[in-house]
Amino acid sequence: MASADTPRVPDDPERADPVVGTSKPQLLQVLGPGLITGASDDDPSGIATYSQAGAQFGYGLTWTMLFTYPLMAAVQMISARVGRTTGRGIAGNLRVHYPAWILQWVVALLLIANTINLGADLGAMADASRLLLPAPAWLFIVLFAAICVYMQVFLQYTRYVAVLKWLTLALFAYFAAIVTIHIDWRDLASGLFLPKFDKAKEYLTTIVAVFGTTISPYLFFWQAAEEVEDIKAYPHRNDLVDAPEQGRAALRRIEVDTLVGMAFSNLVALAIMVTTAATLHKNGVTSIETSAQAAEALRPIAGQFAFLVFALGIIGTGLLAVPVLAGSGAYALGEARRWPTGFSRNWQEAKAFYATVALATLVGMVMNFSGLDPIKALYWSAVLNGIVAVPVMVMMMMMAARSDIMGRFVVAGALKWLGWIATAVMAAAVVAMLVTSF
Repeated sequence: MASADTPRVPDDPERADPVVGTSKPQLLQVLGPGLITGASDDDPSGIATYSQAGAQFGYGLTWTMLFTYPLMAAVQMISARVGRTTGRGIAGNLRVHYPAWILQWVVALLLIANTINLGADLGAMADASRLLLPAPAWLFIVLFAAICVYMQVFLQYTRYVAVLKWLTLALFAYFAAIVTIHIDWRDLASGLFLPKFDKAKEYLTTIVAVFGTTISPYLFFWQAAEEVEDIKAYPHRNDLVDAPEQGRAALRRIEVDTLVGMAFSNLVALAIMVTTAATLHKNGVTSIETSAQAAEALRPIAGQFAFLVFALGIIGTGLLAVPVLAGSGAYALGEARRWPTGFSRNWQEAKAFYATVALATLVGMVMNFSGLDPIKALYWSAVLNGIVAVPVMVMMMMMAARSDIMGRFVVAGALKWLGWIATAVMAAAVVAMLVTSF
């Protein structure tokens, strides 16, 4: 990214010890790609999905957050290990080790799904802003798109990452909302630990939507790519294939970072479900189509404070998620096309990469003025994400087990089994989604 000054070389978090007893600043330093990835998963479209789950089924689907946590953490940990070990992202490894047609289809579907999702998130941020300030939607859409492009193109990499870390604080809005409402703790405990399955189409569809929102392919590409970026950002680091002596510290950092980041993500999703279950569902409001609609519905039921923090959370998470959506697509396309890629480069060194970031954001912005139904757009984005996720996860699991790719750091044991279970669950979710759709 362009910067006139030469920043101080940052302290390498792999040289901090992220164990119990470590000081808080060191632990915060260790948190990076995993934390940002997890937080970006709770984007405005995800907020709408979790809000609908809580409004329609009360506490009945809160168990999905416990169920998906180990699966989500395993998949993200594997994607991070692929990037840190090989020095390439997911697309880069697909290009080198697998047939070209697989890469082309995966990248094309990822770009389409990300751009649709990005556009829907910009629209949701604008709708939430209009609940707080009297201004036209187009103004907020253009403003947020410009802010996201500026952050990615013109901020120096370490500062950009710092901004994304600060934006994760927006998610605490949903914990704040819980404080203002009455929760039936017995019903919540029953929903969390004693799941009750329903064969109704709406119930199955919502489960599929929750799984697809929680485990999404753009997150795999982003976290792997950010591990590659960090190799460039910290002069001490080399990819683990060439520097296996760095493996112990690197894998330990990835484990802590990912477990904390995914736990944060799922706790926020749980907070959204609980908030809407305890307020909207309890008062007979069972249909929510957008995150802004969820915020507006809270105002007369849960009060002005809950409404305010919910709306502000939508804006903050959007500012975090839109750059991740645009960036993950640009990484995938750039690696597939062998372009110079990465936010650690300035825009003159990686013009095609930054052009992809800006173009994806611009197309997403224009979508909001095209008359396209945002609800249908989000639906098709979820369909595409589900379709893309399964082959990407299969290929990622295969490459993570290959010693010619991962060297001595092949994924094995419990992590390998959790990864394959997550892949099977997502495949079943896609089948269920297609069956319930037709």
